[in-house]
Amino acid sequence: MPHSGDLILDAGCGSAWASKALIPKGKTVVSIDISLKNVSQALLNTPSDKHFGVVCDTMHLPFREGVFNSIIASEIIEHTVDPESFASSLFISVKQGGLLLISTPYKEKILYSLCVHCNKKTPMNAHLHSFDENMLIDIGKSIGSNKIGFNTFGNKFLIFGRTYVFHRFLPFSLWKVFDKIFNKILGKPVHILMEYTK
Repeated sequence: MPHSGDLILDAGCGSAWASKALIPKGKTVVSIDISLKNVSQALLNTPSDKHFGVVCDTMHLPFREGVFNSIIASEIIEHTVDPESFASSLFISVKQGGLLLISTPYKEKILYSLCVHCNKKTPMNAHLHSFDENMLIDIGKSIGSNKIGFNTFGNKFLIFGRTYVFHRFLPFSLWKVFDKIFNKILGKPVHILMEYTK
């Protein structure tokens, strides 16, 4: 977990859940996205003098090397054409001793549909890759991470059983316990979180 006062980059910020969670804890967050609409919405969702927005491509970041204590890229890497280059581009902007956190669907079975425009096979949800821990560990090694950790989470049966209807009223720590137990018994996690330390 980043320390108080840390500078965090939220890559592919979407609705800005990261800034909403981290700014009240004293972090400064830079929300980036290739979509102007997403960045504008992120700044509206979490107005703060510790929240900044930049429209840019993660493959060509407009930041100097080693500026961020941590970078979060949640559910982005599966959409990229070159996942290794994506991770490398982000890792360059992480400070020495800092973290690059990447989450993605775990062992996803990618479904395809027939495009009505070009009549070619097209991946659903624009997911181009499916990952397991070994593939993501290899990416960590290739970008020069000093320490690599991972955690699988989000049990398939709990998600599709819509248990979030009840869990949303419970503390997050209790949800983690339920999730861990179900993943030990049934072995069906749907997400993986990688921690790459510089």
